[in-house]
Amino acid sequence: MKPYISVVIPSYNEAKSLLPLYRELTPVLKEIRREYEIIFVNDGSRDKTQEVLESLHRQDKKHIRVIQFRNNFGKAAALTAGFKLAKGEVVIQMDADLQDNPIEIPKFLCKLNEGFDMVVGWKQKRKDSFVKNQSSKVFNFATNYISKVKLHDHNCGFKAYKLEVVKGLNIYGELHRYIPVIVSAQGYNVTEIKVSHRPRTFGKSKYSNLRFIHGFLDLLTVFFITRFRSRPLHLFGYLGMAFFLAGFCIATYLTYIKLFIHQSIGGRSLLQLAVMLMIIGVQISVVGLVGEQITTMMHKDNKEYVVKKILK
Repeated sequence: MKPYISVVIPSYNEAKSLLPLYRELTPVLKEIRREYEIIFVNDGSRDKTQEVLESLHRQDKKHIRVIQFRNNFGKAAALTAGFKLAKGEVVIQMDADLQDNPIEIPKFLCKLNEGFDMVVGWKQKRKDSFVKNQSSKVFNFATNYISKVKLHDHNCGFKAYKLEVVKGLNIYGELHRYIPVIVSAQGYNVTEIKVSHRPRTFGKSKYSNLRFIHGFLDLLTVFFITRFRSRPLHLFGYLGMAFFLAGFCIATYLTYIKLFIHQSIGGRSLLQLAVMLMIIGVQISVVGLVGEQITTMMHKDNKEYVVKKILK
């Protein structure tokens, strides 16, 4: 029988937390009284994660699905694989570290039933480190600034989706941090609910200082793909025009000095700056034109829109 709920759980070196998570999660799902499946994605773990998952699968073949990666490809890849396998009308995403409380799942379902396409958790009284909490605030502020959807915790690992949303997702690298922004840009309704947050019991956080750099670069990527993916010339054209006009204004000023005030401009640094700015402006605009050509070729085979309804 086709499941109503698919729970997707990326796992990387979480062997000790998987059995407790399964024991917490199963009663909650049974209480909902709908068919369900739990999809664990082993993202190249180096501990006994795979052994534990295979044991769980033997115990509960009706509900447990396991995907094992040959290497650690990252959370975005793990989520993509899990979403691809999911068959439930509702897809729940949660972490394997026991910090997400399964008892919150019915709240996600209720919110989806109100007509939303995606529901994001908003962790209350976070049990993470000071650095992680503060960096999260910075990135959430920056993400809210560039996106139309305003959330308190874009990167919360506890989310719920309608199936059509995850089937249309194309995330890679570390873009899983910005799934709400990508989903909202596709025209889906995104909201959030408050959820409890628990301290990590086993293992260690996958957080690293490189997250600052990666997060900023990914933010630029999201900004581009959600606003200028189909029209790169609009972005590069604006930048190119700004540089070119700045150089042109300086060149005009120097021309005035040369023709009307009769002063030499050959040795002035402003002349070099004007030429450099105009050249840079032209180069940036050319990049935009090349991007337009690539986009045009891609549009021949790829669909850049999501259909909500067709009346016939």
